[in-house]
Amino acid sequence: MTAIRSGLAAALLAAGLLAAGAVAWAQAPATGVPPAVDAQLRKVLPERIPDIGRIDEVQRTPMAGVYEVRVGTELFYSDADGNFIMHGGQLLDTRARRNLTEERMDKLLAIDFKSLPMKDAFTLVRGNGKRKLVVFEDPNCGYCKRFERDLQKIDNVTVYLFLYPILGRDSVDKSRNIWCARDKGKAWTDWMVRDQPAAAAEGGCDTSAIARNVELGRKYKITGTPTLVFADGTRVPGAIGAADVEKLLAAK
Repeated sequence: MTAIRSGLAAALLAAGLLAAGAVAWAQAPATGVPPAVDAQLRKVLPERIPDIGRIDEVQRTPMAGVYEVRVGTELFYSDADGNFIMHGGQLLDTRARRNLTEERMDKLLAIDFKSLPMKDAFTLVRGNGKRKLVVFEDPNCGYCKRFERDLQKIDNVTVYLFLYPILGRDSVDKSRNIWCARDKGKAWTDWMVRDQPAAAAEGGCDTSAIARNVELGRKYKITGTPTLVFADGTRVPGAIGAADVEKLLAAK
């Protein structure tokens, strides 16, 4: 208990010091920036990030070695050389033009394809079905319908379709009707491609897989549909065209 109280006290003290420092910085007049740093940032950042626009102001921050770069009302935070910047919670390597935060998140959110519970999905097989693709979709998602129409052009693939009703009660009802259909794949395609709704699910149909899919999606932080998962665990959020799907399938 004493250790917990000590830790809490330390956390509160740290929070208080941080808040006090932030207030002091906000109230204090802008401090001087070494002319060499100012010149470096104004030169390097527009060269490496052409879309950044005209830099209006460079200021010190309370963190040693970190400078605020203001472009209109947008704020960037940079080291003195302009090699790394932070913007919108993202850390960017300006020299390599890489989003380091995005790359790290891609690794953290990668999905082990082989560990996915395929029993909770139904399959759509085209051609020899050798290539594998997992898709999380909501039957009321307009982007999903557009994606499904494009997906008809893809051959030699097995699509594992996880019903993922996150757009409301009607999405759950439609998912249940599709899951309980005699031919799930046909019911899905009829609805998504031809706008022909599935018949109402009969009593006694086990739809627990749909609830498990929602929990699975939450586990992997799937917040939108469609979300595609390729055999190597790479995930792609959003509807992409058939040509892009082909490229990604060929690369896996």
